[in-house]
Amino acid sequence: MDAQAGSGFSGFLNWLGSPPVLVAALVILAALMGALVVARTLRLRYRPEAARAHPLDRALQGAVIAAPIVAGIALLLAGRAVFSGLALPATVLDRALELAAALLLIRLAVYALALLLGPGFWVRTRQVRVTAIVWSVVVVAHLGWLDVIQSTLNHISLVPGRSQFSLWALLKGLVVVTAFVVVASLIARTIESRVMRLDQVAVSTRVGVSKFSYFLLVGLGMLLGVNAAGVDVTTLNVLTGAIGLGLGFGLQAVASNFVSGFVLLMDKSIKPGDVISFTGLTGANSGHFGWVQELRGRYVVVRDRDGVDTLVPNQNLITSPFINWSYSDQRVRLKLPVTVSYDDDPEIALRLLVSAAANHPRILRDPAPVSRLISFEDNGMRLEIRFWIADPVNGVNNVRSDVNRAIWRIFREHGVRIPVPQQENRMLPPREPRPPAAGLAASPQPDVDRAAD
Repeated sequence: MDAQAGSGFSGFLNWLGSPPVLVAALVILAALMGALVVARTLRLRYRPEAARAHPLDRALQGAVIAAPIVAGIALLLAGRAVFSGLALPATVLDRALELAAALLLIRLAVYALALLLGPGFWVRTRQVRVTAIVWSVVVVAHLGWLDVIQSTLNHISLVPGRSQFSLWALLKGLVVVTAFVVVASLIARTIESRVMRLDQVAVSTRVGVSKFSYFLLVGLGMLLGVNAAGVDVTTLNVLTGAIGLGLGFGLQAVASNFVSGFVLLMDKSIKPGDVISFTGLTGANSGHFGWVQELRGRYVVVRDRDGVDTLVPNQNLITSPFINWSYSDQRVRLKLPVTVSYDDDPEIALRLLVSAAANHPRILRDPAPVSRLISFEDNGMRLEIRFWIADPVNGVNNVRSDVNRAIWRIFREHGVRIPVPQQENRMLPPREPRPPAAGLAASPQPDVDRAAD
């Protein structure tokens, strides 16, 4: 047996040292170097991150990705033609051409899959790794080494005892489950893109349908993948019981936020594009609000005017009150308080307030701005100007600022004063000490209590 192995190994070495095989290795090395040169040149001249979402840009980026491999295949074909002209055996070059063609197809397929899944999926940032892994499997299978590796990994048991769970079963299960999850994600993204284009359906309903279909299909893909990998689903009862116990104790907040997210989508109380503010949080009032950017499974993304994204848990939107400025009607009413002096005529001040708010382009004419005398305060008369705007998504404080500036200007032009709180300080003369009474001056000193406590 050892002699046969030694003779087989020596024969393999003799085959490697034969001139046709050495020349073929040089051709393969030249093709690899040519592919690397093309890849480096394109990397310096073209930036893949600069590609836009236009189909021509995507096609150009795909051509740039495939160009180094195509250059290597072209050099291999040229070497194959030389071998044919010299009547040399070209088995090695034929295998290299087959593997290079497989690499080209796999790389383009992974790129197309990344485009279909979208930028948020992990394939987009790991295209080279996925291509290398899949191509390695193809190389092993093409060279006939897959059966040897499978039999070797089958003898490595991961679970001691009578149950057989080998390393090969684990790897096969991971590959099958990943494939099912990727296909399910692709189908879910396709459904989401189709549903989000239905303008006749409410935005919250579209988001709810897309999110529900995504989680349903991914979960179904995982179950089908586990079943296709040869794992008995009934053996997962212990695992599902542990997951249920974890949801009951440690993951109840996650489950609550997940269910709250679907409740928010179904009752249509909030949708992307709404302007909301939180009344129960510190610093959140009608002047501090944000736009709903995205509804996720666990939280809602709210962006304020400073460009800061706040991740609000879905449970907070269910249990805490918040203001939805665009829930049923985009129009909102704003109130600006102003105090004038008692020396001024309130009728003139009320008319001036209406004039200050009448010329702003974002203030509605119907209903028209109105002014009111609210109360008589210690420092003056408290007036209030009330007006409506139809676009709170463009900001509220900017309208307040414009109207306040207009009030300041028009009050100064007409001599209306805005009083400030004033204080009056009085300087009292020092009091002279009074002489003690005669009876108190003659009385002896009081006894001192020296008793211990």
